[in-house]
Amino acid sequence: MSENSASDEITLDRTDKAILKLLQQDNKMSQRKIAELVNLSAPAVQRRIKRLEETGVIQANVAIVDPAKVGQPIILFAQVAMESERTDLYEMAKRSFVAAPEVQQCYYVTGEADFMLVISVRSMSDYEALTRRLFFENNNVKHFRTFVAMDRVKVGLSIPLG
Repeated sequence: MSENSASDEITLDRTDKAILKLLQQDNKMSQRKIAELVNLSAPAVQRRIKRLEETGVIQANVAIVDPAKVGQPIILFAQVAMESERTDLYEMAKRSFVAAPEVQQCYYVTGEADFMLVISVRSMSDYEALTRRLFFENNNVKHFRTFVAMDRVKVGLSIPLG
């Protein structure tokens, strides 16, 4: 759970952005190869990557897994509206969403819903069990609406860097 603001923004130069673009395409690319592509030495690239990690620009180095190939073929989106706007109840809901491994992403949003969740499950009965745990057992959930993904048209976490 990150509470980012404009003041959290890190100043990145053209080379930092070029390195980030390359890492977003292939995080296993060698620092030597990156150095060639951005016209720096490998140690300079290593220092920049370390700074990007230490400042939180690079949050994690992960593998992107195809959910269907690991038996989690159903992707759902859930809009969740809360009853009370009490901060402690919102924080409790956030913790429950973060703790649920089926919840891949959670956003606190404006509009008719308070939260948008991206969920990956094996079956609809697994989703039903999850809704009982996350929504029906939470007295502060006013209602939720579910959307089932019929096709994964585009999936990614790459940030456009100009």
